[in-house]
Amino acid sequence: MPKNIIAENKKALFDYEIMEKWQAGLKLNGFEVKSVKAGQIDLKGSYITIKPNEATGNSEAWLIGAHIAKYKKSGYGAKDYNPLKPRKLLLNKKELNSLAGKIKQKGLTILPLLVYTSQRLVKIEIGLGRGKRKFDKREAIKKKSFDLRKKKLQNR
Repeated sequence: MPKNIIAENKKALFDYEIMEKWQAGLKLNGFEVKSVKAGQIDLKGSYITIKPNEATGNSEAWLIGAHIAKYKKSGYGAKDYNPLKPRKLLLNKKELNSLAGKIKQKGLTILPLLVYTSQRLVKIEIGLGRGKRKFDKREAIKKKSFDLRKKKLQNR
């Protein structure tokens, strides 16, 4: 299954320690799909919440705070389009129950990590993360700079 990465949430990977990952579908309108495939999506500051559906009683996962720009060539929905509206994630019942149980632990958050296309579908990779402390972030920066210097010396 090839992954064509469209957007990556590097800030989430820096600020959070990712413990588990899932993939989910993203429910979008036609012009939003074209915009996402053109790379017009920003995951910075976005997160995922799980809310119960009043009609069915089941829980649903929602992507909050992701910015999907309006597709420039689209005339549909031009006047009242909200680029920051919540978007539904498509997960099965077992995955939703698992996420709902794990999110109840203190300090855990569900974050979007990647948006990619798999065949012709737009998918999102989400992760369960725990916030890093300042010390952990400094260690990550040191390790990254050390690896870059090591790579430069090996290429000489």
